[in-house]
Amino acid sequence: MTRNTDEFGWPQILRLGLVQACLGAVVVVTTSTLNRVMVVELALPALLPGFLVAWHYGVQMVRPRMGFGADQGRRNTPWMLAGMAVLGIGGVLAALATVWMGSERLYGALLAFVAFSMIGLGVSACGTSLLALMAKRVPEARRAPAATAVWMMMILGFAITAGLVGKLIEPYSPEVLLRVSASLSLITLGVTALSLWRLEGPASVALETPARVSAVHTRGTQNFRQAFAAVWDEKAARTFTVFVFLSMLAYSAQDLVLEPYAGAVHGFSPGQTTQLSGWHHMGVLGGMVAVAWAGSARAGGRWGTVQGWMVGGCLASALATVGLSWSALQENWPLQLNVVVLGLANGAFSIAAIATMMRLAGEGGPGREGTRMGLWGAAQALAFCLGGLVGTGASDLAHALLGGQRGAYASVFALQAVMFAFSAVVALRLSHPARTALSRSDKVPNASFERG
Repeated sequence: MTRNTDEFGWPQILRLGLVQACLGAVVVVTTSTLNRVMVVELALPALLPGFLVAWHYGVQMVRPRMGFGADQGRRNTPWMLAGMAVLGIGGVLAALATVWMGSERLYGALLAFVAFSMIGLGVSACGTSLLALMAKRVPEARRAPAATAVWMMMILGFAITAGLVGKLIEPYSPEVLLRVSASLSLITLGVTALSLWRLEGPASVALETPARVSAVHTRGTQNFRQAFAAVWDEKAARTFTVFVFLSMLAYSAQDLVLEPYAGAVHGFSPGQTTQLSGWHHMGVLGGMVAVAWAGSARAGGRWGTVQGWMVGGCLASALATVGLSWSALQENWPLQLNVVVLGLANGAFSIAAIATMMRLAGEGGPGREGTRMGLWGAAQALAFCLGGLVGTGASDLAHALLGGQRGAYASVFALQAVMFAFSAVVALRLSHPARTALSRSDKVPNASFERG
């Protein structure tokens, strides 16, 4: 069958991936490079950058409002471009604030607060609208591979930017930091503008069926409060919100615990713990690729449904985290292998969840895709904001109650395993037609990476 010309193929998906990579490039500098400069070069308390990063997640609670705005306009690309512009300005202001803290700590910190607020707003506008556009235009059979491609490009943006910026700011000076930050914001905005050029069309006219026009017109009379209440009343949207929050809370809680655990309990050096974290990220990428391949035309849909991968990934994450808990009580344990398995499971359920997110955004009816995406994005942002606090707070509490390090870390990982298990239970409640597998190669002949 001929592919619907209104649906996005791989060229359009990869253009969205470039936008996601640009978004990640600006964010990684503000959350890692500036973090290091504040703590090392300026000798500021680590609590300050920690608060700023948490605050930029907290600001993303506005994602539902951003998505609602995109729904009202019926076009997503203007919101994406505006979001990247706000994000770029916020990135430059964050670098300026960091430099200013060297002489005026109070004023620099206040400017940093404004800058990280803008970063959160920019990520919300761009990221939410990008996902909503994918939900509208990427066909179901291509969603898992598309989600993998877009997210891998974002991770690639993280890696390339971190490496280049690390070299460009050596030897460090405030002037070099400002120059590199400003250049990065200009380049990413330019790439985003080129990637979005004529991507969506004048007003997505071809997609406006009579049913959609009627639904959008009816819902266009609603204000944000009414639209949000209507989305929250949808059982599937509400259930998926709980799933996103629980699974991402469990996922993010391990970030600040894994490396200290490896050093304190297993005697890993700082370099070895960094490598261990790298193995986890490699596992995540492997899990993403596995789900993408399972959703390709070549796999032919023989490897289960998206929901199956989502539930299975959460259960496998729970089992891998139980392994970490058990490893705290064992002298000899294949910790590296355990961490790789955890990464594979994390990557699998994450990509399956994104594919499910795109499906559910459209299933509740047209005209509210952005609002739904915003709701789930806010749940993820809240989970990441709380994740570090939950992981480190539970660790400190367990140390105080249990006394020893091994028992404390074992209890923390056990708590994460319980959260992953509950996430799997919630995912099971997301009904999906049994006939729908990861791929429908008979209807979508070019849904794989190998075919354009």
